[in-house]
Amino acid sequence: MSQPMTAQSNDFGIGSMSRNIVHMAVPMTVAQLVNVLYNVVDRMYIGRLPDASTLALTGMGLCFPIVSVITAFANLFGTGGAPLCSIARGMKNEERAQKIMGLSFTMLVITGVLLTLFVRIFSRPILYLFGASDDTYLYAADYLNIYILGTVFVMISLGMNQFINSQGFAKTGMLTVMLGTVANIILDPIFIFVFDMGVKGAAYATVISQFLSAVWVLLFLTGKRAILKLKFSYMHFHLKTAGEICGLGLSGFIMSVTNASVQMVCNKMLGIYGGDLYVAVMTVLNSIRDIISMPVLGLTNGAQPVLGFNYGAKKYDRVKAGIRFMSISCIIYTFAIWALVVIFPALFIRLFNSEPDLITSGVPALRLYFFGFFMMALQFAGQSAFVALGFSRHAVFFSLLRKVIIVIPLTIWLPSVAGLGVNGVFLAEPISNFLGGCACFFTMLTVVWKRLKTS
Repeated sequence: MSQPMTAQSNDFGIGSMSRNIVHMAVPMTVAQLVNVLYNVVDRMYIGRLPDASTLALTGMGLCFPIVSVITAFANLFGTGGAPLCSIARGMKNEERAQKIMGLSFTMLVITGVLLTLFVRIFSRPILYLFGASDDTYLYAADYLNIYILGTVFVMISLGMNQFINSQGFAKTGMLTVMLGTVANIILDPIFIFVFDMGVKGAAYATVISQFLSAVWVLLFLTGKRAILKLKFSYMHFHLKTAGEICGLGLSGFIMSVTNASVQMVCNKMLGIYGGDLYVAVMTVLNSIRDIISMPVLGLTNGAQPVLGFNYGAKKYDRVKAGIRFMSISCIIYTFAIWALVVIFPALFIRLFNSEPDLITSGVPALRLYFFGFFMMALQFAGQSAFVALGFSRHAVFFSLLRKVIIVIPLTIWLPSVAGLGVNGVFLAEPISNFLGGCACFFTMLTVVWKRLKTS
């Protein structure tokens, strides 16, 4: 009889697959919730600034593409290296797993330093390229020029936390995010309102919180509890291993970079067809999407180390069972949350801003934008399976398909069709969810199932 996974062994090859996935997914879902609060709590406070809340919220929204690019590089090395670690552990190759983790850390830190320098030098042209107006630039610059100082901390906390999760310490990974979020929630009102620093205060609070999370990650990965310890001797560069990490992480990287591209194009088109108010509306909609996507991201992220471990151990029936559980759970959740958002749109918008003009414009935009959200379940499940099992080319292709090939062209083209205007911008997302979600999921079933022969 199989036994449940124990904390000591962190062996995903025994026990029920659904139980193992839930064991990982529950703390990772809590971590996702906390991480979402980390990212959106600034917007909640800034959306309540007296006299300038909409302009300030718009300014922060203009920084989203830069934040997404930073996240992209954390995903490139973190979500690229962590699944390879899981597969290596499943194959009992601890030496390879150590090298993958050490090299990932090196690339995270170096890239963080380079990004910090680049954005600090070119922040002004970048923000205007991303859709800033003269009214919103000052708010965006105030936030970005401080936020970017914490880039290395973001890279370490986001990227290396994946290696804590991949070793089976999901609760510790959850605490990484909780530490930063609780600090941010406490510091935000102090810096924003008590010290009267406004947008700058939100940025300072975020940087301090990111620093605390990074320190926590490093203390754990160099401490006694870690199965794989972060050691200087494993941090040297190895071209082949770096290529494998980047190849598998490219999917997550492209997803974040294309998110940045979509946000930039949306801000541009909304600025043309609707002005700063609709850029603020899109900021709110992105924030809502971050919140409601949290449970399904926690589930799919929790499933990845379990699927990868069993794939490395050649327990293919267990991999199939895990994919089925993950997919069905994603479909049920996304359909339920989509119904709530469509029925109670104003309730979700008021989490961030209560100005009548924004709510009036935001309710119809929300219903358009989230119409196809339930189809995102197929994208989440298919993409996660490809990444977990090392199908890097497929993961990359479907990241590009939905955002670059479908969303961006539609965002540019639809506003000019039949006078759709801003509605055309909001329609691009649901169309891509239907087309991209179906293509990704059913290709995953066709390709992956053939490889998962009975062991």
